[in-house]
Amino acid sequence: MSLEKPYLDVPGTTIFDAEQSRLGYHLNQFCMSLMKAANRERFKANERAYLDEWPMTEEQKQAVLARDLNRCIKAGGNIYFLAKIGATDGKSFQQMAGSMTGMTEEEYRDMMIGGGRSVEGNRVVGEDGTAQAQHQPQGKAGQKASA
Repeated sequence: MSLEKPYLDVPGTTIFDAEQSRLGYHLNQFCMSLMKAANRERFKANERAYLDEWPMTEEQKQAVLARDLNRCIKAGGNIYFLAKIGATDGKSFQQMAGSMTGMTEEEYRDMMIGGGRSVEGNRVVGEDGTAQAQHQPQGKAGQKASA
């Protein structure tokens, strides 16, 4: 890390800074390619073959194949670019955001309508709020996956 980054202590948050941008450049360019119908068709026909055309890391490719958006973000993906994957799959942004929190679409919507997550326990890493790593994934979607 070249610069001091006090924001790294915000739980459940990855700031898309210059370092993340460099890390995810090819991943994000792949996502942008999905704006063209012909590329979406090629990707859906053989996801791995299409991904292999991009100089992405294996971790980035596996994150895309698993549709693990949190892994994609950790690997340098920007949510606004990653939304192209969701759109290719017929998912709304709300569905994608819900999947990133372990919530169903309805739980996520209700949480956001209710004002979002509380800042209590979520100001810095190590507290005990709902955004802390020890509480992820949360919601019914996460419980179903682990049951």
